[in-house]
Amino acid sequence: MSLVQTITDQMKTAMRDKDKTRVATLRSLRAAFLNAMKADGSETLTDEQALAIIRKQGKQRQDAMDAFEKAGRDDLFATEKAELEIIDTFLPSLADADQTRTWVEAAISTTGASSPKEMGKVMGAVMKDHRSEVDGNLVRQIATELLAG
Repeated sequence: MSLVQTITDQMKTAMRDKDKTRVATLRSLRAAFLNAMKADGSETLTDEQALAIIRKQGKQRQDAMDAFEKAGRDDLFATEKAELEIIDTFLPSLADADQTRTWVEAAISTTGASSPKEMGKVMGAVMKDHRSEVDGNLVRQIATELLAG
């Protein structure tokens, strides 16, 4: 079963269970899927496309949490956190720092990068091979550390 169908089915179950937070979160994911399908005229999304949309939605929740925390809006922070926890259940776990460092080191040796100016080459190589497995911010942080010398 595709990820899109799984989320649709879970949304229906959450509606029957009257779980408002889960329904709202899954509805927003489904709306993002429908918008993406409408944008390119496709009938469905691949699981890889769906994961990219889910990651984007998770990032939006994280950014909102940061903003609400700074503003002292604990009520809205809690809502965003609950939604992020639901979204995270659909995402595969990302590589840890040690594995990411190994991939960055391999990319540096493959591309021959030797200075921070060549960060784009390293980022591109790692993200090309491991986009769904790695946190881009962690890659950038490790690459900066390694290229700085």
